[in-house]
Order: sequence, then C-alpha cells, then structure tokens
Amino acid sequence: MNENTGFNAIRSMDYVIVLCDDLEKMEQFYSDTFGFQVEDREPGRWVGFRVGTLFLGLRPRGRAYDGPAIPDESAAIQLSFRVPPADVDVAYQTLQEKGVEVIEAPTNQDWCHRTLFFTDPENNIIEIFADIHPQDTASKPSGVHKLQGI
Repeated sequence: MNENTGFNAIRSMDYVIVLCDDLEKMEQFYSDTFGFQVEDREPGRWVGFRVGTLFLGLRPRGRAYDGPAIPDESAAIQLSFRVPPADVDVAYQTLQEKGVEVIEAPTNQDWCHRTLFFTDPENNIIEIFADIHPQDTASKPSGVHKLQGI
C-alpha cells in the first residue's frame, strides 16, 4: 500500500464546524469580535467565515449524532488563532474595549507562545497566540514586550 494514501494523504485541515445552540448570537460574536466577514450563509442552518486558509463554520446543534448541548460553564472545543507577537496585546485591548471577558490575559508561556484566552458565548475557549523566542518564555522573561510599550 502506498504510504501517501487514505489518512496518510492528509496534508491540511480545510474547515472546522462549531456546533451552536444559538446560531445568531454566535455569528454576531465572531463577526463583531474578530471582524470576520461572512463568506457563506444559509439562514438558520449555517454561517461560514474564511479565516486565512481555514473555513470556520457555525451550525445549529440538531442532527441525531450531535449529542446534547454542552453544559453551562463547560467548553466543547478550543480554537487557536496565530498572530504576530505584538498583536496578542492589541487583541487583548480590543477585547477589553468590546467588554469580552478574558479568562487569561496575555502571558508568555514556557512552550514559546505568548497567549491570550477568552470564551465565545457558548463557552468554547478561544486562544490568540504568537510564537515567541525561548528567551521570552514565562520561566525566563526578557521584558521585550514591556520595552515595546505593549
């Protein structure tokens, strides 16, 4: 069997579908918070955004195999979006201006990411992150972000 067939032929992820209990509220959040433009819509059934090369779709929970709604205060998924390092802090400022509750402010992590965490209206975890140099990790902060006035 060829090594590049079947599952071994996968080279990228093309789209992610987020199951929603309130499609309109979720569409408004992703449009207003991120500024994502709707690329595809079927009212009451589907909303899709283009995020770089990935298609992010929202659809109501309702198919037999979707299962029950996620309990309040529980996350179903985590979506992570990469930005340049300074933009993690810009995103944080934007969230504050829009009144979005942040669950973890910008932090330099030991795994060489600067991260920001918040949730969407249905408690899915959203991460904004940037790759950072190992010298900027939490265990050995360099102060670079402070020097940039961010």
